[in-house]
Amino acid sequence: MTTVLIADDQPLQRFGFRMLLESQDDMTVLGEAPNGTEAIRMTAELHPDVVLMDVRMPGLDGIEATRRIVAAGARTRVLILTTFDLDEYAYAGLRAGASGFLVKDAQPEELLSGIRAVATGDAVVAPSLTRRLLDAYAQHLPAETPTTESTDSRLAALTDREREILTVIGRGWTNTEISARLHLAESTVKTHVGRILAKTGSRDRIQAVILAYETKLVK
Repeated sequence: MTTVLIADDQPLQRFGFRMLLESQDDMTVLGEAPNGTEAIRMTAELHPDVVLMDVRMPGLDGIEATRRIVAAGARTRVLILTTFDLDEYAYAGLRAGASGFLVKDAQPEELLSGIRAVATGDAVVAPSLTRRLLDAYAQHLPAETPTTESTDSRLAALTDREREILTVIGRGWTNTEISARLHLAESTVKTHVGRILAKTGSRDRIQAVILAYETKLVK
């Protein structure tokens, strides 16, 4: 059973999320927080698997709440909801340690699968936002870096196949796409991804994407 805390300042929005999540046999809502301060308090008290975090809330916003939840070292993962015109918030959330980003006009199935993915340690980014997030991140990288993909120590332990998979992770491919395009069983892909995260010290898939950019596997 995946446990979820809903953090959103709009009661009707929280109600809609609760109705959707509780219609699923494998999900339960532990509580609702109207702002970031309450989200932090309730996360510490209830230990949900996932916090469904709105960005813009009164008082403490969702980005700072995410930062504090992640910094506390709890097992709880944060799935941030954003909108198309708030790329700067999505970028800030990425740096704050969120494990996923979805836009509020996502289909119900996308939200549910995103919550499940984040709860199991994977990461999810809305396809419409992925390119923009990566472009925004790339703009913050130095024009020249002292490391390259051939010399960066974080890549040294990877096999050729793992490096290949890290590269396509950086391009935004899902496990299903990697499986189909590289002709691998999806279970094999998951094993490779797990080894990549462990060997590179990446917290989750999003951090692996950042690594692919920083080491110039993806340009």
